Amino acid sequence: MNRAVFLDRDGTLNREVDFLTDPAQLELLPGVADGLSRLARDQWLLCVVTNQSGVARGLVSETSLAEIHDHLRELLAHEGAHLDWIGHCPHHPDHGPADLRRVCDCRKPEPGLIQRAAAELNIDLARSWMVGDSARDLEAGRAAGCHSILVGTGNGTRTLEAMETNEQESLLATPDFKGAVDLILKDPIQPERA
Repeated sequence: MNRAVFLDRDGTLNREVDFLTDPAQLELLPGVADGLSRLARDQWLLCVVTNQSGVARGLVSETSLAEIHDHLRELLAHEGAHLDWIGHCPHHPDHGPADLRRVCDCRKPEPGLIQRAAAELNIDLARSWMVGDSARDLEAGRAAGCHSILVGTGNGTRTLEAMETNEQESLLATPDFKGAVDLILKDPIQPERA
C-alpha cells in the first residue's frame, strides 16, 4: 500500500486569502514546492484535501475552482513539484442551494475526502500524515487514522494559541511547511508505524 501526505490548501500551501476566487490570487508559500519535491522523492503521494464552501456560497464556481487548481499545479510544476490528487468539499451546512447546503462527510473535520483519496490511491492511512493550519485539518487527519502536523502559517498560530495547554503538549507543530516536511522525513512516529 502507498503512504501519503494529505495537505490543506489555503494557509498551508498557498497564502491565506478570504475566499480565493481567482487563479491570480494564488501565491505559493515559501518552501512549499521544495518540500513537496522532497516528499515525492521519498515516495510519498501528495493529496490536497480542501474545504471550499465558497462554491456553496456562490462566491466561486466549480469551473473557476478547477482553474485555480490547474494554476496551482502549474505554479508547482514550474518549480519542479507536483500533486497526485486534489479533492474539495463544496458544501456548507447553512449556506447555498439545497444540493450544496448540507452536513456531509467530506467537509473537514470529517475525514471523507481523506478516505476517498485513500480508496482511489490505495493509501495506508496509518502510515500517512495530514498537514494543515487549523484544528479541523488535524481532526480530519486523526479521524481518518493519520498522524497530524499543524503549520504556523495561515491560521496556524491562532489555532495553536486557542488550544488548551494539554492539547499543545501532545501536538506536532512547526512554524512552516518546511518544518512539517522535516518532521515527516525524520519519521518521529516510527514505533507506531512499524
